[in-house]
Amino acid sequence: MSLLAFGAAALALQPAPLAVPQNYRLVWSDEFSRAGRPDARRWAYDTQYNRRGWHNQELQYYSARRRGNARVEAGRLIVEARAERLEGLSDYGGQGYSSARLVTRGMARWTYGFFEVRAKLPCVRGTWPAIWMLADGSGARWPDGGEIDLMEQVGHEPGRIHQTVHTAAFNHVSGTQRSAQTHVPDACGAFHLYQLDWTRERIVMGIDGRATFTFGHSDDPRAWPFDGPQYLILDVAVGGTWGGAQGVDDAALPARMEVDYVRVWQRPAGPAPR
Repeated sequence: MSLLAFGAAALALQPAPLAVPQNYRLVWSDEFSRAGRPDARRWAYDTQYNRRGWHNQELQYYSARRRGNARVEAGRLIVEARAERLEGLSDYGGQGYSSARLVTRGMARWTYGFFEVRAKLPCVRGTWPAIWMLADGSGARWPDGGEIDLMEQVGHEPGRIHQTVHTAAFNHVSGTQRSAQTHVPDACGAFHLYQLDWTRERIVMGIDGRATFTFGHSDDPRAWPFDGPQYLILDVAVGGTWGGAQGVDDAALPARMEVDYVRVWQRPAGPAPR
């Protein structure tokens, strides 16, 4: 794997081990052991922009509780994008594609911790799968509350994994986001671990137990808004300014992201040294 890191606040690491700290305990997980719809005690569906259209000029309609787009089978969560029109739904916005956006918002959120998602990605031109986090309950508008992207990939660059943080000071709108890119040739053919070690001092992300990116703490809240709770998101977008930069291969759809498990560990309650 090769690493490209950008910006003074994103410090490139030599490949170093990344693992759950020994004193952490498992506080939340989904092993996807029960077939059917995703566990409603753990996951909700984000559909809020279906009628008006999603950000970044994305082309998908995100369905809710529809097995064609989100289901558990054979011990894996399937998030599937399809080329289809869902006329007649009350919040339908005329999209030509369907998919799902699963969130833990309203059920689980975390401030700091070690996060690990084992996933296999789609390889279809026009798809844009992501494993990421957003601020929960802060009232701040994006990007002021902070965004942590454990994994993003676009189908026209199937072997390139992006890991990024967005803040008021560093974000893609202004072209100042802090990001690393890692070459994972079989990201679409095999499962890999996408990891985040988030503390009060830094954010470190990695793949398969090797650190690939770190972002250090700052006393400036525009640069470091990461001292409040965030929730987890799993989705497969279609098209958009980035995902659809080379069009969408309708003939290759449906396309799926498969997730073997999601696990979250945290330090036991009590004061933590800084």
